[in-house]
Amino acid sequence: MTKDQIFEFFRRLAEDNPSPQTELEYGNAYQLLVAVALSAQATDVGVNKATRALFAKVETPQQMLDLGEEGLKEHIKTIGLFNSKAKNVIALSQILVDEHGGEVPDTREALVKLPGVGRKTANVVLNCWFGQETFAVDTHIFRLGNRTGMAKGKTPDHVEAKLEKRVPQPFRRDSHHWMILHGRYVCKARQPECWRCTVADLCSFKKKVMEPPKGRVVLEPSGD
Repeated sequence: MTKDQIFEFFRRLAEDNPSPQTELEYGNAYQLLVAVALSAQATDVGVNKATRALFAKVETPQQMLDLGEEGLKEHIKTIGLFNSKAKNVIALSQILVDEHGGEVPDTREALVKLPGVGRKTANVVLNCWFGQETFAVDTHIFRLGNRTGMAKGKTPDHVEAKLEKRVPQPFRRDSHHWMILHGRYVCKARQPECWRCTVADLCSFKKKVMEPPKGRVVLEPSGD
């Protein structure tokens, strides 16, 4: 994709959704950090179902420590890998209390030192809470970067580096939200729905699917 195509790509997505947000539910920086950590290899829907009751009780790292690892497991047992995730959340909560005054740090260097927090999780927190221009490359963004030709790379880090160089202003802060949502609902892994994609003409994907499968009912927007 050329620079002009990339600009137009995000311009159209921004026109359709001017204020994109993560679909994870949270009330503060700590809850966001926990939610993102829990979302690894899990859906946002599944995480939200588990954290609604949890976050009604727990708003701070100290409250999480008071709840304890077993109490946390009871809340998140419907989420994949909940045993190891509970262990990490308790451990990171202890570090936040001991080393950061109970506050979530605003640097990637500090965040990735927390148990269970990788670069992607750190980037989400930095972007969603602190408003930093980061590119959190999940499976959707990795797929879109390669499929569209915008940011081809063999690893998430490679794709992130390409996006860092190629995504223009004024789209940098929200670009990863647009890409995640587009990958989740339109440019799907198994069957990209190119027939309803607003940026299909800009995309370099060679195997575009420009008509819905036969027998599939395509619902038109109601206009409400």
